[in-house]
Amino acid sequence: MQALVLRDISARLLVNAQLVNSGIVILIFYFIPDFLIAPKTVLIIDLIVTLVLLFGWRFFFLRRISSSPREPAYIVGDGPAVDALKLALKNPHYGMDVVPSAEQASVIILDMNAVGAGEIMKSFYPFIFTKVRFFDLGKVYEEIFGRIPLSLLTSRWCLENVSLQPKPAYTFLKRAMDIVIALPFAFVSLPLYPLVWLIMKIEDNGPLLFVHDRAGENGKLVRLPKFRSMKSDDPDTPPEKSRDRITRIGAILRKTRIDELPQLWAVVRGDMSLIGPRPEFPHIVERYKKEIPYYDLRHIIKPGLSGWAQVFYNTPAYDSATNAEKLAYDLYYVKNRSILLDFKIALKTIKTLLSRVGA
Repeated sequence: MQALVLRDISARLLVNAQLVNSGIVILIFYFIPDFLIAPKTVLIIDLIVTLVLLFGWRFFFLRRISSSPREPAYIVGDGPAVDALKLALKNPHYGMDVVPSAEQASVIILDMNAVGAGEIMKSFYPFIFTKVRFFDLGKVYEEIFGRIPLSLLTSRWCLENVSLQPKPAYTFLKRAMDIVIALPFAFVSLPLYPLVWLIMKIEDNGPLLFVHDRAGENGKLVRLPKFRSMKSDDPDTPPEKSRDRITRIGAILRKTRIDELPQLWAVVRGDMSLIGPRPEFPHIVERYKKEIPYYDLRHIIKPGLSGWAQVFYNTPAYDSATNAEKLAYDLYYVKNRSILLDFKIALKTIKTLLSRVGA
């Protein structure tokens, strides 16, 4: 069942893993001249052959899965997460049919962390001897949708999944990548500053930058600069009423995200990262903390220039319902953050930016 659930993810994992491997070995072979392994042509051939073999294996493996009988799956309970999962499993890619009773199922999916789950699981104990397999509803939902089911969130889930476990290697590598990538781009972008300033002066004679307080790691306020994209600076104005104040050059800067280039210096300082939940104004954070349960969990790590939620929501959201959906993606990132996931987000962000430029 896990192979069936993960079939859509496996191709992206293979590509991302191969790209990461390629980046590392290319850096070693071509940018460290004293590295002794040669010839470099072998590297290129190896990468191509490896990728072909990986996808060849995946193609034949998935063809075998596709020809296998569809598994009957019974989902216990009701609610938004269950409804969404039942709808998703109608997709033929997942190789399962949802059945109305446990007696018909070879797979049973239930929320093992729900209140009263102990008694429910006791009732299913005899099914173990019929070789029925059990999966946690939250984990299956997370794998299929790439987000956390908010309707299943509990304090227990947060303690088990969001409490920060030491990740020294990841923390060091992520910080190193932030500096190695952000610092050169910050310097390269400096020639844009006088050009943007000149265009702004021609349009409305306003300042080049706005600097605002945003909620950072653990809720600590950080000062983040951006190229000015509005006629006046009033961070307390509701976002949905700010559109009328956007300048013509500001609209271009926002569309291409050039307005965020000054924040590269905040990445270099360590106030934020290249990848992480987007930083919000403090008053907006206080509002959503009251309206959306567990909203403050997104601040347990550093904010980022781009994040997992941003690759799914490219436009600002001004209502609690949409921001709750964004939180579901942010919590997925908090729980599953890794260099591979960061790299995946970076690729999706670049794709989005290129599509905007070409629009």
